[in-house]
Amino acid sequence: MDIALKRAYETPASTDGRRILVDRLWPRGLTKAQAQIDLWLKEVAPSNALRQWFAHDPKKWTEFRKRYRSELQHNPALAELQALARQGGARLTLVYAARDEVHNQARVLQELLEESLKHSHSPSHSA
Repeated sequence: MDIALKRAYETPASTDGRRILVDRLWPRGLTKAQAQIDLWLKEVAPSNALRQWFAHDPKKWTEFRKRYRSELQHNPALAELQALARQGGARLTLVYAARDEVHNQARVLQELLEESLKHSHSPSHSA
């Protein structure tokens, strides 16, 4: 399974596969038709307190990743996202609104999904 990241304001493409919005808030100024979101999984986004503390400050990135991963440990929405990633198919695209393409929650989710997919395949199944 290929897990891609894409800003909500970028034009959707047929190669995006299933588009999942992973923000707590709907992207400002974007209609549902423009966004072409298949699933809005707002529960998987960082808590409001964490989001406000982080404020997309790159200096807080390492601590944000640690705190966000901690929040996600018992979050049923992460399990739902992991199940979607395991379903297979061409691609799963995590959609986010942040301007910073490196320091955002979608990047952390992509890391977690790739880790869980790697661990779910036993060595005897790999090609």
